[in-house]
Amino acid sequence: MGTSIEAPLFAAPRVEAEPDGEGGLLLRSAEPLRPHPATVVHSVRAWAARDPRYPLVAERDPDGEWRTVSYGDAVAAADAIGQALLERGLGPDRPLMMLSGNGVAHLLVTLGAMTAGVPVAPVSIAYSLQSRDHARIRQIAALIRPGAVFADDADRFAAALDALDTDGGVPAIVAQGAAGRPGAAALEELTSAAPGPALAAVFAALDGDSLAKILFTSGSTGEPKGVLNTHRMLASNQQAIRQAWPFLDDERPVVVDWLPWSHTFGGNHNMNMIFVSGGTLHVDAGRPAPALFPVTLANLADVQPTIYFNVPAGYAQLVPVLETDAAFAERFFSRLRLMFNAAAALPAGLRDRLASVTLRVTGSVIPVTGAWGATETAPAVTSAHFDHADARCIGVPLPGAEVRLVPAEGAYEIRVKGPMVTPGYYGRPDLTTAAFDERGFYRTGDAVVPADPGNLNMGLLFRGRIAEDFKLATGTFVQVGALRTALLTAAPLLSDAVIAGENRAFVCALAWLNMTEARSLLGEEPACEGPLVVVDDRLRATLAAALVRLGALAGSAARVERIALLSHPPDLDTGEITDKGYLTQRHVLANRADLVELLYREPPPANVTIARKTSGLASAVTLSPTCPPASGAPGI
Repeated sequence: MGTSIEAPLFAAPRVEAEPDGEGGLLLRSAEPLRPHPATVVHSVRAWAARDPRYPLVAERDPDGEWRTVSYGDAVAAADAIGQALLERGLGPDRPLMMLSGNGVAHLLVTLGAMTAGVPVAPVSIAYSLQSRDHARIRQIAALIRPGAVFADDADRFAAALDALDTDGGVPAIVAQGAAGRPGAAALEELTSAAPGPALAAVFAALDGDSLAKILFTSGSTGEPKGVLNTHRMLASNQQAIRQAWPFLDDERPVVVDWLPWSHTFGGNHNMNMIFVSGGTLHVDAGRPAPALFPVTLANLADVQPTIYFNVPAGYAQLVPVLETDAAFAERFFSRLRLMFNAAAALPAGLRDRLASVTLRVTGSVIPVTGAWGATETAPAVTSAHFDHADARCIGVPLPGAEVRLVPAEGAYEIRVKGPMVTPGYYGRPDLTTAAFDERGFYRTGDAVVPADPGNLNMGLLFRGRIAEDFKLATGTFVQVGALRTALLTAAPLLSDAVIAGENRAFVCALAWLNMTEARSLLGEEPACEGPLVVVDDRLRATLAAALVRLGALAGSAARVERIALLSHPPDLDTGEITDKGYLTQRHVLANRADLVELLYREPPPANVTIARKTSGLASAVTLSPTCPPASGAPGI
């Protein structure tokens, strides 16, 4: 299939709306969802039959060369793995738990399990490698009772495998190091199995209601919830996206991606797009952290994507390189059709810089689009498949999705019904019942407003999580999501923030530095004296000016009076950050209550750096140097 540069990127939005009878609105696309294969595995097999030698997935080998697996070889491996899993007693009620991150072995095992009707339960490597107590993976195993657990390296994941090796343990399958772990099966054993009638019968019986994945989301409680992902959810969601992005009918995408497959964005939205559209996925072992981002840059210099996916923290690292390295920018943009931002709104300043560099390098602006959804919606519900200026725009409902907007504190809670919505949570009927309203709509807890109430084709604007909002002591309502986005836009030095001020006189924030921007400003990382940063006049002035810009034309609920820059990254084990990199606002504030008190102490203590108020200037309280976390938000 040849690439057609004439293929339109986007379908025109067409929204139908009607009152819901209770003061809200019902929105849907006027475009019906078209027929699609029963599973994304059927799509992979169709591409393999059509073009078996076309590359499906590639990753770097130990020598730095790309190891590539074709569609034909992937299907053959998946059939063998599927047969072997059935022979080991796995099935719909005995899922396969996945401990390791993105890679060729992970993808092949996923395809094999789904071919055999075995649900896969990928667990964040933060739980398996970064956690100190491995409590989360033990909770997950106790909930789903897996038939086996997969890890790509027995030595690297030894501690996590040990944590599951209790009460008889969970049988392990490993891609490397099986000989050094008693009882572990080597992946080579599985790929050597001969597919038989049992596999063929199971695959033939798969339908939309069959369980494909169990994806875990912590939500506000910090305890993992197993979101049921059926084959209908995955396949229908990709069909809806293809109708919004018609160029996928004519172009096989090439993607270089680090986004974790334990999260719905990387593991469903992006991986399944490759499966359904016959593309090639290059596994990026980098990520938007100072030590690992050079890996991403090397991969992008070597393989030019046609669609690029990232989160704001990733774009914050990428944009300065695009601005300063002309040769890299030329290669990066050479066949790029579309950039996609997810997890949180891209700060306006960063979005403007990205548009400027694309215009300078290519002569046109390559669109930066986005979408909205949740782990419970496989994931996309809305898509901004049209030109839009506001970075908060999450677009309009995709075909097949019905959206209910329920009034909530000057905005609307967005609720969802459709084939992409989960039937519930694994082993938790109580959570399932609570997740849906009386009309059967999934309650997302996210707040939105129309971009233009008179023209709903202009889409919806994301306003944040309703549960995170609060009131000041004055009774003034603070919209945390909107204020956080505004703060990060006003202060590019920040990588992420949480907003404080409930029942207080004014708003403050705890934040982490974007070290790329800090080094650009200072020429080096800020020095540290004990727990405090040595803040020079440039950093102090830049922070104070950002807070002044933020509050210049705003009331008390949209100003940040003081800000503390934190040295320690958010802690996974205490629930400060979820497995998908989303900061849990209330957990951070509770765990760091002493720092919140520091912000509100009057007068501010002498051992912090203060940008004193002058003609209404805000205060900047600065603490020690930072390890910026990945930026994130609910849903995609």
